[in-house]
Amino acid sequence: MNAGVQRPVACGCPARADHDFGACVLDDGQVQFRLWAPGCTQVALELELDGRPPLAMTALDGGWFEARTDAAPGARYRYRVAADLAVPDPASRLQAGDVHEASVVVGPGDYVWQYPDWRGRPWPQMVILEVHAGVCGGFDGVRAQLPRWAEAGITAIELMPIADFPGRRNWGYDGVLPYAPDTAYGTPAQLRALIDAAHGLGLCVYLDVVYNHFGPEGNYLHAYAPQFFVADAQSPWGATIDFSQPAVRAFFTGNALYWLLDYRFDGLRFDAVHAIPDPGWLDEMAAAVRAATPGRHVHLMLENEHNTASHLDGDFDAQWNDDAHNALHVLLTGEREGYYANYAGRAGELFVRCLGEGFGWQGEPSPGHDGRPRGTPSAHLPASAFVFFLQNHDQIGNRALGERLLALCAQAGRLEAWRAALAVQLLCPQVPLLFMGDELGSTTPFLFFTDFHDELAEAVREGRRREFAQFAAFADPERRAAIPDPNAGTTFESSRPQPGDPEDAARVAMLLRLRNTLLAPRLAGTRALGSAALGPAALRARWRLGDGTMLTIYTNLADMPVELDFVPPAGSLLYESRDGAAAALARDDLAAAATTVWLSAGTVPDSP
Repeated sequence: MNAGVQRPVACGCPARADHDFGACVLDDGQVQFRLWAPGCTQVALELELDGRPPLAMTALDGGWFEARTDAAPGARYRYRVAADLAVPDPASRLQAGDVHEASVVVGPGDYVWQYPDWRGRPWPQMVILEVHAGVCGGFDGVRAQLPRWAEAGITAIELMPIADFPGRRNWGYDGVLPYAPDTAYGTPAQLRALIDAAHGLGLCVYLDVVYNHFGPEGNYLHAYAPQFFVADAQSPWGATIDFSQPAVRAFFTGNALYWLLDYRFDGLRFDAVHAIPDPGWLDEMAAAVRAATPGRHVHLMLENEHNTASHLDGDFDAQWNDDAHNALHVLLTGEREGYYANYAGRAGELFVRCLGEGFGWQGEPSPGHDGRPRGTPSAHLPASAFVFFLQNHDQIGNRALGERLLALCAQAGRLEAWRAALAVQLLCPQVPLLFMGDELGSTTPFLFFTDFHDELAEAVREGRRREFAQFAAFADPERRAAIPDPNAGTTFESSRPQPGDPEDAARVAMLLRLRNTLLAPRLAGTRALGSAALGPAALRARWRLGDGTMLTIYTNLADMPVELDFVPPAGSLLYESRDGAAAALARDDLAAAATTVWLSAGTVPDSP
């Protein structure tokens, strides 16, 4: 970044780091184009306007190139970085087609906000629904469903990544142009209309962003900015991004600010930050976000396999709690393959710890990490620092056949156990995250889908089958061959959630009403009072809510009751997942596959 360059900005937002990248419409009507290309000695701007010849860009310090010229919103352009290569803008705000095609200048004023005074909602009030925009019919399709979700008790939606990816179908984690909403979903104005409509209904909108890698097709950075990547280093998904480079740090910090300020997203979920080699950048970026969004409820969430509590002590609100999911999944299904093997034999113990302290692994040697210590202590963090889910896109779609947890439990005759787990998720003070269709009781699979072609399509298809060869159910080559082809249009179409059993949908709605009316007003300032194992898959967990009320949850996910020896809880029964569970507790029995939830005032009892 060339700090000495001063320029007015007319993009409808304050001058800031992200406008050091890409095309920016200036107050005088010209457009400024900037590119970091330290691998080049010269770069030319190619505008598709009136047969204009390429315009040589001025070389600045640090590998930067800049040009200013007459243009207007809608103009298409590329950067000529070699005699045989013209590339789209890595900070393109819009593509004229797919990732290989020209970028488009985007100016201010393409949308007039209807709810400009929206400031968001406090984090403890959140009930998040993870949504894939494409499966829901694009940005307009998502917008059409907002009233139904708001009525159901959802308070925030989280869009899976929307950064431009190759083809028409993708989960979003293969994006290569982080600033450009994919045109398969709609226009920038349609995305703003979606966010605006959500705010009008009292819904927050979050965006999942991927800063740990670029997808396998359409990333041209290696050709003109090889310094963007760590030499000879690979993440699980591609070349490792070099966050020691100031320009790289600014590129992604600017991207976070861009979504929050230009599009008014209410927060971001940062994918797999354990694959970012410089964790200090995360705190630097989060501090920049806080400085740029005073007076707003902006929420920052992490996915972090390392379970590092230090980020949560700073400017991040929460982390997706994979430990809670994985332990609970083992308790409900008995699965022990893949990463679930790390929880086999101690799933109950780890789930108890997750409810009482947050992380399951807090520095102990982890078998799934070659015996290395994993995690840091987290008991000091508030319950709201952990996002609690029974499933998400990963946990469903990374199964060979994309089965939802509800479908797995129904097939195994464990519906009551699933209902007990659902009650724990939606009535405990941790922030619940549902996956689209959960509010419908859907059992529709969510499959892994892409839209690659030729050699890459075949590599993805075969890689998917090899991935599941380690699972006993797919050891047979004929069974592996039945795994849906990620590149087939039918795989995408069959992932659209359909309504399931109305009883299950009604149960979700009732639990959300209880949470939003009786618990949400009390959740600010909640602190955990500990949890205890009452059996191999049974526990009691307690929290002191912000108004002094005590919330107690008893759950038994096993198929056999557990005999107890203690004074039953005082207070009011908030919920029982199956009839008679509260009466059984009064008889010192923890009913099989059941959860009871209690609210009470006064001191915390000593036992059990």
